[in-house]
Amino acid sequence: MTAKTVRLTMAQALVRYLCNQFTEIDGTRVPLFAGVFGIFGHGNVSCLSEALEQVQDQLPTWRGQNEQSMALAAIGFAKAKRRRQIMIAATSIGPGAANMVTAAGTAMANRLPVLLIAGDTFANRLPDPVLQQVEQFGDPTITVNDAFKPVVRYWDRITLPEQIITSLPQAVATMLDPADCGPAFIGLAQDTQERAFDYPEVFFEPKLWRIPRSRPDRDALAEAAALLKSAKRPLIISGGGVRYSLAGEALADFAARRGIPVVETIAGKGALTHDHPVHAGPIGIVGSTSANQLAREADVILAIGTRLQDFTTGSWTAFSHEARFISLNAARFDAVKHRALSVVGDAREGLAELDVALDDWRATPGLMTYARQLFAEWNAVLDEHQRPTNAAVPSYAQVIGVMNRVARPNDTLIGAAGGTPGEITKGWRVKDANTFDCEFGFSCMGYEIAAGWGCAMAQEGPGGTGGTPIVMLGDGTYMMMNSDIYSAALTGHKMIVVVCDNGGYAVINRLQQAKGVPGFNNLLTDCRVKNRDNPIHVDFVKHAEAMGAQARHADSLADLEEALIWAQGNDGVTVISIVSDAWKWVPGDADWDVGVPEVSTFETVRAARAAQEKIRQAQRVGV
Repeated sequence: MTAKTVRLTMAQALVRYLCNQFTEIDGTRVPLFAGVFGIFGHGNVSCLSEALEQVQDQLPTWRGQNEQSMALAAIGFAKAKRRRQIMIAATSIGPGAANMVTAAGTAMANRLPVLLIAGDTFANRLPDPVLQQVEQFGDPTITVNDAFKPVVRYWDRITLPEQIITSLPQAVATMLDPADCGPAFIGLAQDTQERAFDYPEVFFEPKLWRIPRSRPDRDALAEAAALLKSAKRPLIISGGGVRYSLAGEALADFAARRGIPVVETIAGKGALTHDHPVHAGPIGIVGSTSANQLAREADVILAIGTRLQDFTTGSWTAFSHEARFISLNAARFDAVKHRALSVVGDAREGLAELDVALDDWRATPGLMTYARQLFAEWNAVLDEHQRPTNAAVPSYAQVIGVMNRVARPNDTLIGAAGGTPGEITKGWRVKDANTFDCEFGFSCMGYEIAAGWGCAMAQEGPGGTGGTPIVMLGDGTYMMMNSDIYSAALTGHKMIVVVCDNGGYAVINRLQQAKGVPGFNNLLTDCRVKNRDNPIHVDFVKHAEAMGAQARHADSLADLEEALIWAQGNDGVTVISIVSDAWKWVPGDADWDVGVPEVSTFETVRAARAAQEKIRQAQRVGV
């Protein structure tokens, strides 16, 4: 009997397949692909857009302003959905595709699913070179799209219409695999998009995808349990994998019953609320004194769902050289790092099985009390730095204190590059779980506003908090990518954007000067300009209003609080600007290994080099 077929163009078949993939969120069956961010050009407008137009009520297409920011919005969406639902970013060939490479790197570093679809050149090569084709003289198969290969988990170029039958399921499976999760890229040759093929109808049958939960090896679990039982001062590091495994409650219960304090990475912040009894603060370079003190004293560290990035480990100076690590991670690549006892498996299921293996063991009595005392001291430090003063210009910490006070429990704070990550990781007190998004895996400037747009979409459906994204960023990042203020205003999605105007790239200026280099090309006052007597200042309020947002400038912390309350009552996008101090920061006590010149004419650089050598002498030897 001949299998039934349906004749479709490749682009039509691709879209029909995507429309028939489903997932479950909180017990509700929803489309796996929630929508498309699209900018059309000659490489996708006549075929892919034709296919998308016919399903716009089922797979909505949202018009972006910049290809990179579209993909960043998709990342913000995926984070808010905790990798349970995916957005697509579609672009034409050439510069449009190349614009998305930075966003692909952001998704790759953060292990987040995004489907990137770009037009490509002609498979038959007859019109070559086509508009926007960058020719590689020695290899005619290479196009701009090959630039995605280092920054995606799955890459394919479709040159025959039937190739999507095997390619698309692999792309989806990769994006949903907790061990391999990351972006997938599909390049569509222009002449292949148009070609019709008799596709088997079974290819389009609805499919329900479930996130697999791998169970750890029993011997590895037994070894981990034995090591943990030997601990005098154990510590748990909660990473982003805890959030994506939906393991927050399981972790909180495990830690409470076993008497082990929990500290969090930047990606892991928000799995627990700030005031949860087992929570002892963020760890590392942008962490708390409480978490870092516990790390220094810990003899066994259970690291869950974290790749132990240098900002978490203080470039491997934050722990005793004798401390032992147990790494529970869905990704083998992460679990075996740094000589850890690796337990490869899902965070939630791994915790449950480790709990059984521990029998009635509990940590040393008094450890949790000690952790709470340290954390109370840290909270007192935060209170001191966030308290309003008579200073003419408020600090980041004071701004965060006001924002935190006005934010509703289900509102999500979003930040990324610059001085914001350190200040919000230290100072934002999470009220409800999973309401914090600081992109610091790639530290991508420009993520914030785009992610706010994507997050706003995610909060509307199943699994969303129903709250408002509150974006916090500096003036430097705002200037780099702000067009999604217009995107969100255009589409009607609500978010609040707080712009801290500290006159340039303040935190990198701080690092520059800390390493002995005079202020140079970071703060606007240190940049090369022709007329220093008449500097140009951006009016962020007028700029935001020109893009359809409501906007207000705050002259003080009291003004900021009033403006935030006003913004909560607005629909659409509200932008609030406030001048902030470029020199005041919440203190930290972890080191960071960065390159410092071995020779220099600056005495300050030579001193910084000597200090850097001491940091390197303190590093643990990892693998």
